[in-house]
Amino acid sequence: MYHMIVRLLLSACGLGLADYFLDGVRVDHFSTLFWAALLLAVANTIVRPLLVVLTLPITIISLGFFLLVINAAMLGLVAWLLSGFYIDGFWSALLAWLIIAIVHSLGSVLLKPKT
Repeated sequence: MYHMIVRLLLSACGLGLADYFLDGVRVDHFSTLFWAALLLAVANTIVRPLLVVLTLPITIISLGFFLLVINAAMLGLVAWLLSGFYIDGFWSALLAWLIIAIVHSLGSVLLKPKT
C-alpha cells in the first residue's frame, strides 16, 4: 500500500512538473494532479496492457518505438476523461510522459530501501 501511494505521489509530482515546464500541458487545480495520477494509474493497469497486446505486431515492426505512442495515448485518455487536465497534442503528451518517467526513476533510486 505504501508503494502505491508513493507511486501516485511521484506521478502527481511528474504531472506538476510537466504543467510547469510544458506549454501544452495544463492543470487547473492542485487537487487535479492527484486525480490525474490516480486515473493514469488505472489506465496503465487496465487499458495499457490491452493496447500493448493489440498493437504487438506494429510494436515489433517498429522495434518497440510504438510503445511511446501508447504511453502518450494513456495521458491523452486521462486528459480526455478528467476535466481540469488538458494536453494539447501528441508531442506535449510524449514530453509529459518523459518527465513523469524521469520523476519515477529518480524516486525509485532515492526511495530504494537500504539493505
